[in-house]
Amino acid sequence: MSSITIKEFYQDILGDSCPAISQFLTDNIHDDIGHFNVFNIPKIYRAFKLKTEMPCNRQTYYKISLINGKNKIEYTDKTVDIEDCAVLFASPKIPYNYTNVCTEQSGHFCVFTKDFLPTVTIGLELDNLPVFSPNSDFIFQISTEQFHQFEAIFLKMHEEIKSDYIYKYDLLRNYVMELIHFGQKLKPILPVENRKTASSRMTALFVELLERQFPIENISQVIQLKTPADFAGKLGVHVNHLNRILKETTGRTTGEIIGSRIYQESKIILSQTEWNISEIAFTLGFEEVAHFSNFFKKYSQQSPQYFRELQIV
Repeated sequence: MSSITIKEFYQDILGDSCPAISQFLTDNIHDDIGHFNVFNIPKIYRAFKLKTEMPCNRQTYYKISLINGKNKIEYTDKTVDIEDCAVLFASPKIPYNYTNVCTEQSGHFCVFTKDFLPTVTIGLELDNLPVFSPNSDFIFQISTEQFHQFEAIFLKMHEEIKSDYIYKYDLLRNYVMELIHFGQKLKPILPVENRKTASSRMTALFVELLERQFPIENISQVIQLKTPADFAGKLGVHVNHLNRILKETTGRTTGEIIGSRIYQESKIILSQTEWNISEIAFTLGFEEVAHFSNFFKKYSQQSPQYFRELQIV
């Protein structure tokens, strides 16, 4: 599963119709202000012929969508059919597949990076907001009246982003927070099929967090989640509870799953790169080379260096 950045999002939508966007994003995407933009769905569909299906990729940005039309959304173990009006709060935590069932679509969506709503602005981590948490059922059915209430906020966004007001992004942040608070008062749509248990969904979220850290593509990339406690904290559960769930659904403990995945990645790096052993240890979260060597020997009965030499022969 690939990760879709905000830059790739624009390139996917605009293609070759706006060649300047690539350089603009390269120059501006890491500004302290973060990134924000808002779109009218019918207009952008007509102008750029958007895909009717969005594959299940991870997004590195956040997206709030107000839609009116028939759509199908699949995520983790669930499928939701949308018949009329709905609002979606998509985050990097939950990859999903989005399919337009009919061509008649109306509404709006906005996209923004995490830096656009920093902790200092909203008082807590963006991912800790209920609509963006890993446990969120992030799709909300709404009435026509509620659709118009949401739309009124989006229309203000459209108007503001075109303005020359020097503090317009501060105002746009307030509009985004208004959407979020409005959404958190709603009741999520229940999925039409739920084949797996809550334990299976927690397992899927754990695996998603684990796999998101790989592959390791350069020596400056260091895995951040490396212990059962790290994952439990990210998922908002007690470490013993997470361990029981994984033992129940996979037959292995949290530590065994993490260790096995790190060992698998270490073999790939040893075989396919020329990084030295200390660099590999660092990227995989080991503070000492000796700790990494002991870890590798535990799984392979070989030292990392000896394993690498065997691959060359």
